[in-house]
Amino acid sequence: MKAKLAAGNWKMNGLGRDLSEVRALISAMGAPSCEVLICPPATLIDRMRILADETVLQVGAQDCHAQASGAHTGDTSVAMLADAGATHVIVGHSERRADHGETDAQVQAKTQAVLGQGLVAIVCVGETETQRDAGQTLAIVGAQMRGSMPEGCTAQMVVVAYEPVWAIGTGRTPTLAQIEEVHAFMRRELTERFGSEGAAMRLLYGGSVKPSNASEIFALANVDGALVGGASLKAADFGQIVAALGAAS
Repeated sequence: MKAKLAAGNWKMNGLGRDLSEVRALISAMGAPSCEVLICPPATLIDRMRILADETVLQVGAQDCHAQASGAHTGDTSVAMLADAGATHVIVGHSERRADHGETDAQVQAKTQAVLGQGLVAIVCVGETETQRDAGQTLAIVGAQMRGSMPEGCTAQMVVVAYEPVWAIGTGRTPTLAQIEEVHAFMRRELTERFGSEGAAMRLLYGGSVKPSNASEIFALANVDGALVGGASLKAADFGQIVAALGAAS
């Protein structure tokens, strides 16, 4: 298995002045025992990549279009993102699924496009509060993984992030037992489908990860890192999460 991964998702936050947080993070984290990634808005990818050059920080994107080019006003292809310096692309985030109505089939097409350009795809799955209360968590997560991941996924090129929708940005976090149950299920499903590649695929947890709960989450079996939202915007917070993951590696 590759090194564990601390991935920050800035979402629709960040202007040029906020790159000072990236400078502070790079200065403070030294040489962590894990991979570190930030996915800023597309407007900052190139500038952040310049800052991150020759450092351990990797820069990714938050979304892409499945097509390589064409009449898709406002969209960005994977080739464009790679040209700007992105090494990873988040696909299927719950906010894309909810706000833009993205289906598993559309997420799978995006995943295929990411892999076709040689970038790493971070495929997001997760249930809503209603689905969890109805006892459908594993069924929903399993269906999303099957529908969103194309054949031939490898541990080198694909990361899967479990994000319970009801925990994103709410401050609420599932119990450790709930997180462990879902990650164990994901590991079984991925291993059954992709064999040794699925067994080695990194599984991230996302959903109100913060310095105060990072260490206990990273101690769980089959949690290979985190996809961090709000806490990744500040170097002090994200740096502590990176340190916690490094300590667990």
